[in-house]
Amino acid sequence: MTVVRNLLWAPTIGLSWLWGLGFFYSIHVTLTYGWLGFFGFAISNVAGLWLFGFILGRTKRSPDQIMKDIEGRYAGVFLLFQMAALVVTIFGFVAYLWQPIVGEGSSIGVAMLLLFACAIGHALTLQQIKLLHIVYTVVGVSAGIVLLVGLRETSTYPGVPLAQFDSRFYGLVLPTIIGFLLGPWLDIQHWQRAVTIKREGGNVGLAYGVGALIFFGFLFLNALTASAVGPIGSILSIDGLPSAQGAVSAATVLAAENGQSYLAIAFVIWTTIALASTVDSYYCATAWFLKGKNMRSNSPLLALIPDGIASSPLWLLIGAVWVAFTAVPANFSLMYFMMPFATLFVSAAANLACEALGAKPKFDPVLSFLIGCGSAVIFVIGYVQPIPEFLALSPLIGLIGALPVIIEIFGPASKAIPVEIVDQPIRMMSPSPIGTPVAQGDEMSPSHGFDGEWFVMQLIPTYDDTNSVGNVYFANYVRWVGKARELFFNVCMPDFDLATTRFYILTRSFTHDYRRESKEFEQISVRIKIARHNRKFVTLEHEIHSATQGLLGHGEQSLMFVDRENYSPLDIPGEVIKGFLAYWPKDSRLSPNHRPNIADVKAKRQA
Repeated sequence: MTVVRNLLWAPTIGLSWLWGLGFFYSIHVTLTYGWLGFFGFAISNVAGLWLFGFILGRTKRSPDQIMKDIEGRYAGVFLLFQMAALVVTIFGFVAYLWQPIVGEGSSIGVAMLLLFACAIGHALTLQQIKLLHIVYTVVGVSAGIVLLVGLRETSTYPGVPLAQFDSRFYGLVLPTIIGFLLGPWLDIQHWQRAVTIKREGGNVGLAYGVGALIFFGFLFLNALTASAVGPIGSILSIDGLPSAQGAVSAATVLAAENGQSYLAIAFVIWTTIALASTVDSYYCATAWFLKGKNMRSNSPLLALIPDGIASSPLWLLIGAVWVAFTAVPANFSLMYFMMPFATLFVSAAANLACEALGAKPKFDPVLSFLIGCGSAVIFVIGYVQPIPEFLALSPLIGLIGALPVIIEIFGPASKAIPVEIVDQPIRMMSPSPIGTPVAQGDEMSPSHGFDGEWFVMQLIPTYDDTNSVGNVYFANYVRWVGKARELFFNVCMPDFDLATTRFYILTRSFTHDYRRESKEFEQISVRIKIARHNRKFVTLEHEIHSATQGLLGHGEQSLMFVDRENYSPLDIPGEVIKGFLAYWPKDSRLSPNHRPNIADVKAKRQA
């Protein structure tokens, strides 16, 4: 059943990546550069989709946790990427299908289709959209096959050659490889799918592996259709260069004039499904992202804006529609809307991919944007002239903004990529104190364990934890922190025994700042770590998070140590120092990573 559940995600993964960039560009690249040109484009595209799922499916941190860690830094570029993807999709649909087949004055039909897709994305959950996309896949591929067979019967075109490369093609090789390999990292649709698959206990790598194969099938179907009709109806874009994206539409129009209108209907069905599946996924994923981010935000400005407005994806859709409908009458080429994915977004996508692999956050949004703009200018100059060296250089310039994390992960000083590959998606491993070998018994259960310096306990409240109003009773938060603390102690001091100990650990003070309420069956994580200490007292910091609402509250507690016989205060016992050695704050003199300040040492000696 687990394998079947993973496979059910594959169609929606494939469709969610089939926006205008993949759908119409597969037609153009096949007719312009031949079959080798198509396979170069398709393999890079498929590999990027598969690598995204493979890496997120095997990293130690869950996609959910990664998303929470990075959403604040990457929020702007995430939303800009979604808008750019919508522009490509809507522009391609209107310029290369709707307008050639329906004619001028077709904006009302496109608007109705977009609203219908948004309504589906709003009304259905991702699991329901997943099932709907299975139906979409069957209907769309069936229509595509009918179209292919019908056009082959009527066309006299001998088929595209194996290769017909020019200098512009050679310049596009690096932008194609880098842009498509990094593209999925900034698509919120794929993050939502990866998070949901992981929460269900599924295999993200398997789901994305099969989804990538299905996606390749979609591209190949369009390439075969293009090869059947040839570069009929090619037009010159605003830059004076030929554009073959509308070849299939032109062929179906001619077929309809010859009494084969069913071919035009089949192509409209297949293309409409590609558009609708992109827009409903966009709406569902963007609303999911904005709601989660706004819930976890402490911005006073967001408190003044109704949640339905602040979390609505319609604002981005309106902007995308305006850009697309402005560009269509100006006779823009699809290439200029694809260009940002190989230039403007490269730095952010590379930073995010390296952070998922374990690199420390070094993303500078402003610097990356400025570098990306420069990269885009170089691309445009290289494409129009053409100057293949400029085209090849443009994505490399975009990567400059990610050089610090790339060097950290792949540079010669890096001993290994700091990602733990595990078979079980939610298993945590407790690092042992320095000098102590990791025994088989150190492996923790999936409900608790260490995530860096934090000890994390997972739990799910039930009705037993709620009050008469329906939310979790306030005292339970304190009880959960206490339980997490005892598990923390038990992991670090497994031999501690109340019957034989010479000291007791007492709670000197406890504070907790409540932020949000939680309800039954929300997944809760309680995080606790050593914050600071002096000779006698240790302060523990804690946070309580909800998987759906974010931070529920935080606080701290102070611990003291007393003699067992007469309860007189003690310095921190040696057993405690030894047991918690690996988890003392990094600036603590007890930490194994502590490096004393030489100036302070000299000053103390002189004094």
